[in-house]
Amino acid sequence: MAKTNVETIKAAIEPVINELNLELVDVDYVKEGGNWYLRVFIDKLGGVDLDDCQTASEKVDVVLDELDPISQAYFLEVSSPGIERPLKKPADFERFKGHLINVTTYAPIDGNKSFKGN
Repeated sequence: MAKTNVETIKAAIEPVINELNLELVDVDYVKEGGNWYLRVFIDKLGGVDLDDCQTASEKVDVVLDELDPISQAYFLEVSSPGIERPLKKPADFERFKGHLINVTTYAPIDGNKSFKGN
């Protein structure tokens, strides 16, 4: 699926996620084995629980059924980004300022690709 479709999905589901007082962290569409997965990562202060994921999944499913952005069969998964949460938005960097982080780069910097700091 083109990157634009993922962006379209993000734009369509973000208001629903926000209405639940949750944050849309990321959306990923990947093929693993013979199956396609649309993964929606959500978060909130204090972390999300199973009820948050279930409620968000039900609401997102309705939006996706109406939008119908993906032609082939896929599995919808809604979960927390976990401890490996990517920092993508400026607000993410502000929120985690002062916390210990691990940074991995694609290309080495001064011979290193992995850094830790806060």
